[in-house]
Amino acid sequence: MKLVLLSGGSGKRLWPLSNDTRSKQFLKVLEGGKGEKQSMVQRVWEQLVSVNLSSEAVIATSKMQKDMIQSQIGLDVPLIIEPERRDTFPAIALAVSYLYSIQGVSEEEVISVLPVDPFVENKFFEKVKELEDVLTNTNSDLALIGVSPTYPSSKYGYIIPESEDKNQAYLSVSHFTEKPTEEKAQELIEVNGLWNCGVFAFKLKYIIDILEEMDLPTHFDELLRHYSTLPKISFDYEVVERAKKIVALPYNGSWKDLGTWNTLTEEMATKQIGKGVISEDSKNTHLVNELDIPVTVLDVSDVVVAASPDGILVTDKISSPKIKEIIKGFNQPPMYEERIWGWSKVLDYANYDDGQEMVTKRICIHEGKNSSYHYHNLRNEVWTIVKGEGELALGDNITRVKAGDIIHLPIGKAHGIRAISDLEFIEVQSGVGITDSDFTRLYFDWDEVLNHFQKAKTKVIH
Repeated sequence: MKLVLLSGGSGKRLWPLSNDTRSKQFLKVLEGGKGEKQSMVQRVWEQLVSVNLSSEAVIATSKMQKDMIQSQIGLDVPLIIEPERRDTFPAIALAVSYLYSIQGVSEEEVISVLPVDPFVENKFFEKVKELEDVLTNTNSDLALIGVSPTYPSSKYGYIIPESEDKNQAYLSVSHFTEKPTEEKAQELIEVNGLWNCGVFAFKLKYIIDILEEMDLPTHFDELLRHYSTLPKISFDYEVVERAKKIVALPYNGSWKDLGTWNTLTEEMATKQIGKGVISEDSKNTHLVNELDIPVTVLDVSDVVVAASPDGILVTDKISSPKIKEIIKGFNQPPMYEERIWGWSKVLDYANYDDGQEMVTKRICIHEGKNSSYHYHNLRNEVWTIVKGEGELALGDNITRVKAGDIIHLPIGKAHGIRAISDLEFIEVQSGVGITDSDFTRLYFDWDEVLNHFQKAKTKVIH
């Protein structure tokens, strides 16, 4: 059996900590086994390793989340990168085509798909292993995992079985009900309805046949080229609703979707992260502060206060799921990004009357890591090194730089930097039409940069 983990999300429900590049699965607010702060994706990958499933897993994600995933769980994790976001059906189709045409997986192989961020015990993944046998033994189109509800929730979809017998090893699925009222949810629970946790399995051939019926390529490289033409539709609508025979495995253990502030804070490692104070008379209140200024919470209970470079949120916990609707008009690029080499934080932005723009960032490159060797066509940059020491590739030289150095990087000038020790600098960008897409990468690996300079017979100063 192969596993496809879906890593997506627009980062709206856990704003302002989450954004387009750092959606909920990357927030380090959980507690790991050694007391360290841990994200949902780190927790799930650790669990897959412990139940011997990680070697069979790939992660399907967007270009915007690639660096974050590799930063948190390593460079060796196999990734399938969507060239653009097009919902879950295209993402799963691309992953299946990769397994089929690049990895050479058999058409009879069972493929299980699951979100990258369920909050579950290890035995949940043991249940995932059972999908292979039940799919094969029942000759079904799809096999799902349904969670036995612990209360009538209106937040989840429900799997409705044909039989009300709760003692069967698996259930034939009658139909699905999306996010009912609490009253309707109670009725569904009484007929043995299960929470739909977004985990399902199929034989690889089942999706390959669907792609052929839709006259879509089945080879990964070709599907990648035609990705923008794929229907922007969910897997549920395109595949699940059309399947003729679906079975579900009931799961009776603990399962949570930590997708909103009220559910996430129930599992957070501590009530306070970052600078600030929560007064003793503030009950069931959480503070998460990523800013360098203190936040004080005084005599307010059952609230979440979250502050990051992207914004500040103060919300009653019960009302927190409404945040997605409240901020839907925001059109701000991510102000904080975690990358393979470190992180960057936007400090200031200005747009002047003459069309000139200015962006100021604080950037950290971790010891031994490096930026790519690249240039920009639309902006000048000035770097002020404020911490650490590094190697700067610029012009005719690779030179040492340290705290206090100022570096001018004009438009079109190729440059790159490697951190000898943890390196921080302030980057001031100036120009017209400043955008993150104004970026031409020449080399990424630092050995390639050194080799380029040596071939050019330029000076490498140590």
